Amino acid sequence: MKAIKVKTEAERTGVHYVRTEAMVMGFSISPYGEFADDKPDSEYVLVTDDNDKPLSTCRIVYGTDDKGERFGKIERVATVSYARGIGAGRIGIEAAEEIIKAQGVKKIIITSRDEAQGFYEKLGYTAYPGYEPDFLAHGPHGELPLPEVIRSAPDKEKEEKKKQVFSFACVYMEKNI
Repeated sequence: MKAIKVKTEAERTGVHYVRTEAMVMGFSISPYGEFADDKPDSEYVLVTDDNDKPLSTCRIVYGTDDKGERFGKIERVATVSYARGIGAGRIGIEAAEEIIKAQGVKKIIITSRDEAQGFYEKLGYTAYPGYEPDFLAHGPHGELPLPEVIRSAPDKEKEEKKKQVFSFACVYMEKNI
């Protein structure tokens, strides 16, 4: 297996395949909810097997907390069902951490399905459990922006957009590198 920083349209297609198979089909998340906040310049890691078959992916975004310190956020982590348990997710997270570290960032944030908490704890993350999706707007150690599709929605539509985007309970996790 290998992890690559996505640069080509073919690699981006691999990212979409993994997210569709794992999240849309596997966890019944609506395509709208899964892809609503994607941008053409989104930064992704893609893990493939030795024949370039896509196995796992994650997206990297950067932000600044309320103290002015930069953080990296690993999000949209997904692994196809037939590749779970073989290390593909771990390889993707470790590659994303290296990319973030190379940018001089020392804190990484992950918000994830709460049942994945143990996976991230094995990778050195500390959990701050018990937060609902609204929490994602204001983390305990800095501000996390809601996806653009929610922020830009008229006030009367914000709650419905949150339900479409956040269709599962989340856990907030941090790691200093």
